Amino acid sequence: MITKTKEPREAKLWEALIPVVSTTVLLMYCVLPYFKVNQPVHVPLILGTLIAAIVAITRLGYSWKDIEEGIISSISGTMQAIIILAIIGMIIGTWILGGIVPTLIFYGLKILTPSIFLVATCLLCAVVALATGSSWTTAGTVGVALMGVAAGLGIPAPMAAGAIISGAYFGDKMSPLSDTTNLAPAMAGAKLFDHISHMVYTTGTSLAIALIGYAILGFKFANTTPDVSKISAITDLMSKNFTITPFLLIVPLIVIIMVAKKVPAIPGLFIGVLLGGAAAMITQGASFAGVMDAMQNGVVSKTGNVILDSLLTRGGYQSMMFTISLILAALSFGGTLDKTGMLQTVASRVLKYANSTGSLVTATIFTSIVANVLAGDQYLSIVLPGKMYKEEFRKRGLAPRNLSRCLEDAGTLTSPLVPWNTCGTTMSTSLGVSTFAYLPYCFLNLVNPLVSIFFGFTGITMMKLEDDPSAPEYKEKLKEAM
Repeated sequence: MITKTKEPREAKLWEALIPVVSTTVLLMYCVLPYFKVNQPVHVPLILGTLIAAIVAITRLGYSWKDIEEGIISSISGTMQAIIILAIIGMIIGTWILGGIVPTLIFYGLKILTPSIFLVATCLLCAVVALATGSSWTTAGTVGVALMGVAAGLGIPAPMAAGAIISGAYFGDKMSPLSDTTNLAPAMAGAKLFDHISHMVYTTGTSLAIALIGYAILGFKFANTTPDVSKISAITDLMSKNFTITPFLLIVPLIVIIMVAKKVPAIPGLFIGVLLGGAAAMITQGASFAGVMDAMQNGVVSKTGNVILDSLLTRGGYQSMMFTISLILAALSFGGTLDKTGMLQTVASRVLKYANSTGSLVTATIFTSIVANVLAGDQYLSIVLPGKMYKEEFRKRGLAPRNLSRCLEDAGTLTSPLVPWNTCGTTMSTSLGVSTFAYLPYCFLNLVNPLVSIFFGFTGITMMKLEDDPSAPEYKEKLKEAM
């Protein structure tokens, strides 16, 4: 067993960069088309963890026990998210078998048109995520159905996925039920509803820009008449293979209401699984064994229609195992960097160049994005910069809600844009579109960090500490005025 030989010390910049640069190179080697490797990124992340551990043990004085504690702590902190991910796999399986997803697709094809699809999709997902506080739930339920509608209307899958993710993350970010929306103000020292109201400026602006972008994309399809024969073929096959009834819409409605009423996410979603299974047996004539198989292995559609079969062949507990294994690899790497302080060493150097409010905001945004890339987890992208910059914001007379807003503008919103991040893998798996394919169309997620930086440099809505009613400095200002 490797034991500690000396007291751990802070990593020098060049030491911290060894695992960071090495892992980045390995990741790019596997991901970039130029190298034609096209391999999952599990092994690079595991090798990166090994490199970080070697540096920590041989150079910084950590023991393997320290490293192991960091890895376990990182993984245990996201176990709820991993369990939710597995349950979403079961939801997708039972909701397809139960005819719920086909029903949503069926009515969506009847109502939506190509020109308004992207705007309507973004807004619908925003409302659902706002009510549930969960982008994952939104993408894994309503999002899956909307992907089916997009295919029927001839909308490219990456565009549809981008609109779904933009809407889902807007609602998640602005919902008081969201875990990240509660985590960010807790790390920054702000109050929840102060944090949410302050995000309206940057996130609201970003949503408006995103909707304009989707409207412009929609113009491209304005003169495109949907292939009626293709849509009819899909709806006819759905009617032939499933019992389509509006009563099935009650199931997703119940799940949304439960989560909105603050029923804990895991039991709330699992009730959705059971309702989907019940719907499959009652309305579709499925056997109990068939429901169990859908929970475990998902559904294999055999309608004979290529588009429909590709949409409805998915789901199940096992379908999420690849994603969960990737999350474990990413969290192992991130946990090692966090435990040994290497990530903080790299990020703290950024602060030396933050001489103005704008550059401080930029440093916070940059650090959150880097944490999303290196640590592979949106929680760490909020926690680490929150710890690092909390005191600096206060020293510069900036209200805590400015920091909490920055943490979400970058930490929450860029997480689904990283293929090996917990959010990136979840979105890609749920929607069936690779991260790099949908990334260019996630307008809200791409624009929001830039809007936040713009507000930082211009000073727009950057509240001073003395103007924050929640801060002691505000009370002192009132006393002086009297």
